[in-house]
Amino acid sequence: MTDSPSSGSITLRPALADDVEWIAELRAEVLRADLERLGRYDEIRVRQRFRDAFEPVQTRIIVVDTVDVGSVAVRPDGDARWLEHFYISPSHQGRGVGGRVLGLVLDDDGPYRLNVLRGSAARGLYERHGFVVDTQDGVDVFMTRDRMERAMGASDDR
Repeated sequence: MTDSPSSGSITLRPALADDVEWIAELRAEVLRADLERLGRYDEIRVRQRFRDAFEPVQTRIIVVDTVDVGSVAVRPDGDARWLEHFYISPSHQGRGVGGRVLGLVLDDDGPYRLNVLRGSAARGLYERHGFVVDTQDGVDVFMTRDRMERAMGASDDR
């Protein structure tokens, strides 16, 4: 999967088992501020939770102009798919990479589900791509993007 806008190219390559440690480090870096704000940051746990859940076959590495800058996983679960482990290096955040990656990985065959930390700026990105809040607790906001919402969004772009 590739996208080639004028500001650079984005490629999603399959993850390898060897990618686990750098993604675990990226996760710790990306989530640190939000987890600290929520009183939930634990140096060891933030990395171990990723290691325990990492499935290379479901994960893609986000490559911008030949540089690995992030990860995204799509995990099937019954009739839905979970968008997980979507981390982008701070050096590439705020440049439209996240939106372009969502455009590559999301299709009309939803529904898609995800959870995002309360107060995370990423929530706005997900809302712009059709996700709506289902439930939330003191730490997480659970969101869904249904097939119908995707179809409605696509027709609005014409």
